[in-house]
Amino acid sequence: MTASDAALTAAPAVSVNGDLVSVYVGAVEVLRARFADDEVPVRECRAPYLHPLRTLSGGVVTGHGPHDHRWHKGLTMAVPSLGGVGEPASATNFWGGPSYVAGRGYVDLDDAGRIDTTSFDVLPDGTVAADLVWIAADGIPVVGERRMFAVRDVDPEAGCWTLEFRSELRVLGSDAVEFKSPTVLGRAQAGYCGFFWRGPREFTGGRVLSSTGAQGAEALMGRRAEWLAYTGEFDARDGFATLAFTAEGEPPEWFVRDDEYPGVNPSLAFRQSRVLAPGERLELEYRVVIADGAWSRERIAGYLGAAG
Repeated sequence: MTASDAALTAAPAVSVNGDLVSVYVGAVEVLRARFADDEVPVRECRAPYLHPLRTLSGGVVTGHGPHDHRWHKGLTMAVPSLGGVGEPASATNFWGGPSYVAGRGYVDLDDAGRIDTTSFDVLPDGTVAADLVWIAADGIPVVGERRMFAVRDVDPEAGCWTLEFRSELRVLGSDAVEFKSPTVLGRAQAGYCGFFWRGPREFTGGRVLSSTGAQGAEALMGRRAEWLAYTGEFDARDGFATLAFTAEGEPPEWFVRDDEYPGVNPSLAFRQSRVLAPGERLELEYRVVIADGAWSRERIAGYLGAAG
């Protein structure tokens, strides 16, 4: 085993610097989390995000603030429309950018919310745990969130590691809230809502695989699958990276793009809204295997199967 291999087998190391949290595997910063960024314009929905995420060899696999969608911030939780049940006028945009309005298309509205961090800590096992509050455009807190994420299963031989991401959402007021995507509101094939990965620009036109055998974003948009994977090729360095996404529970309906931009989202509300009642907790859990190389469907399935 070389010295670099030995470094990779070490437990991930977590470093905190103000509102920034970094996780290192050896000398490589594989994850950086930002909990506050006042330089983000209000209309882009100020919220915590993960960027950059890197492979074990150092390849960056997230995009941040691209010119086509400035509000895309690496990997985060984002909801295009969140408000009272059956009350579209009360909805807040926790996605950023223009909001979709039936019959009008995307419109710039003064409806952006923000997700504030009230506290965060690093647990003994390396998990980063944060308490967040989703604040509507009118300044009223509507949803509380306990968010936890960690670097797991570092595997130098396979050339990968796994992001474990959990979110528990609860209503803060006395009325139910409703999560909606643009597809729920009337736009076809735009069911994005929830846990969202934006890839770097050079990954545009990448390869999309799934547990069902279907391939390509067009074939998988809005379809259910136990896992979905995206492979992209780097520009500034040689090689590829593969990200394999899974969600706990029933296989989700996937929002995925590969031509307009690289993006993957196991949607909370692709075709139907998701209602969260007071006293109810919405528990979400995702895992993302981040690997060096262009993995085949067979390799992805084998690795995910072995990992359980």
